[in-house]
Amino acid sequence: MLRVALLSYRSKPHCGGQGIYIRHLSRELVAQGHEVEVFSAQPYPILDEGVTLTKVPSLDLYRQPDPFRLPKLREFRDLVDVEEFLTMCTAGFPEPKTFSTRVARLLAERVDDFDVVHDNQVLGYGMLDIEKMGLPLITTVHHPITFDRRIDLAAAPTLRKKLSLRRWYGFLRMQGKVARQARKILTPSESSKRDIAHDFGVDPARMQVILLGVDDVFVPPTKPRVPGRILAMASADAPMKGIATLLEAFAKLRTERDLELLLVTRPEPGGRTEQLIDKLAIKDSVRFISGVSDAELVEVMGSAEVACVPSLYEGFSLPTAELMACATPLVVSRAGAIPEVVGPDGECAQLVTPGDVGELTSALAALLDDPERRERMGQAGRRRVLEKFSWRAVATATAQAYEEVIADYRAEQAHKGEPRADR
Repeated sequence: MLRVALLSYRSKPHCGGQGIYIRHLSRELVAQGHEVEVFSAQPYPILDEGVTLTKVPSLDLYRQPDPFRLPKLREFRDLVDVEEFLTMCTAGFPEPKTFSTRVARLLAERVDDFDVVHDNQVLGYGMLDIEKMGLPLITTVHHPITFDRRIDLAAAPTLRKKLSLRRWYGFLRMQGKVARQARKILTPSESSKRDIAHDFGVDPARMQVILLGVDDVFVPPTKPRVPGRILAMASADAPMKGIATLLEAFAKLRTERDLELLLVTRPEPGGRTEQLIDKLAIKDSVRFISGVSDAELVEVMGSAEVACVPSLYEGFSLPTAELMACATPLVVSRAGAIPEVVGPDGECAQLVTPGDVGELTSALAALLDDPERRERMGQAGRRRVLEKFSWRAVATATAQAYEEVIADYRAEQAHKGEPRADR
């Protein structure tokens, strides 16, 4: 039995990947007899019975519905809070660094309570202090955020916006430094492994691919699918998710067909997605869904005739695998790890060139017109998930990685303590 401290600087429950990873990994580790305590800042995760949550509150400067808020003076507790606020004021993103400082302080008082610490892509400087305290550290990197930066910069409309984005992504220099010093990095795909090695300069020998899992609640629908319904799950105002490409394709299809588009997201009010919807005159055919329960989410995912993952990059794409578990036929981008998730082109999903509106339009139209192919594709996707994507398998492989890291750390500490031969 291992005692695990699992760290995450933000753990949004139903999207963004990190909160989903935290919840299901911690649950399965506990089911296998380990003790898991999650340390998280806001938004806090949803956790299952048997998993302990220790809140590591930030100033929560990006919370909805008032992101980039001005905190009251009484909210400031120490200099870390001041650093967090000032970094935001200068257009930077402080959360990985400030969370790492806070959680390192907490762990310094509890070194004897844990056998291993698992960093879920915090990669803040505080992580480097944890092993100095006497706690072995392992790190998960879902994908290097350098890809988000490149795509956001390419989409930036002005030089001023580009300069602001460069400041926002300033934390990546820190993350690269910390990643290069990590004892062992877990990552969910071969694609991410290559990208981490290239962009962060991490030795591939110190990385291990462990596929992510799909929760058992994701099952095929028992009700008929809604004719003409297309579904996408993505952060609507992040260019990397490719929603603009989908909206343009949908607008073309909508001129000839009776269709509706469901976007499982909460868009930024007045943001680029709402603006594009207005420009394309498809507001009456696009609906946003957010804040739903797991059961409601599964029902929505199983209601669509076709789902689309138009991302320009993904380190794994849990929504893709979850939609496959619901036997929902897919049109997906040939980007990042998505081809690894769906397998051979056309079997579980139709692969298209990222950002290509014409190709996406044609692929969606062809699938909407072919109910037999949709049925075959959905069933193949469901089989692939059952064969390859299990949270139990993820937890087993992760626990084995914990054991290896603990043994490596102890051997290193013993070697440091050996007397010199010339003494």
